[in-house]
Amino acid sequence: MTSYVESAAGIATGGRTGLTAVTVGVLFLASLVLAPLVQVVGAGVVVASEPVLVTRYPIIAPVLVLVGAMMFGALRDVDWDEPTDGIPAFLTAILIPLTFSITDGIAWGFVATSLLCLAARRRLPWLVHLLAALFVLRYVFLTG
Repeated sequence: MTSYVESAAGIATGGRTGLTAVTVGVLFLASLVLAPLVQVVGAGVVVASEPVLVTRYPIIAPVLVLVGAMMFGALRDVDWDEPTDGIPAFLTAILIPLTFSITDGIAWGFVATSLLCLAARRRLPWLVHLLAALFVLRYVFLTG
């Protein structure tokens, strides 16, 4: 999921030729070499959360804030007057930082989109409903 978001960020900033993907790939390779240094400088903090222990690295927080600020501009293009668009966009944007997980924010955006469009009798591709159902099942089995 993280690689997809990095790719989407590159496309959002104008990368169309594939050079963006190559650059990201090279930087990921460089991060393999630099990862031990980052772990020494910014030791991980173990957070007890259900159902597993999670290690967070506070040293990367400023970079995540910068990327988030750059991507936040896309929210101006959301049709906030349309609840089937605005509510899922809001939930996605707010749940990503509150859950510390891009995946969880996007998952609940899919679920909200599916439910709201079903309630409003607005047609969506079947794949959106399938993904929403799979996300719900993931959380049912993850907590059950």
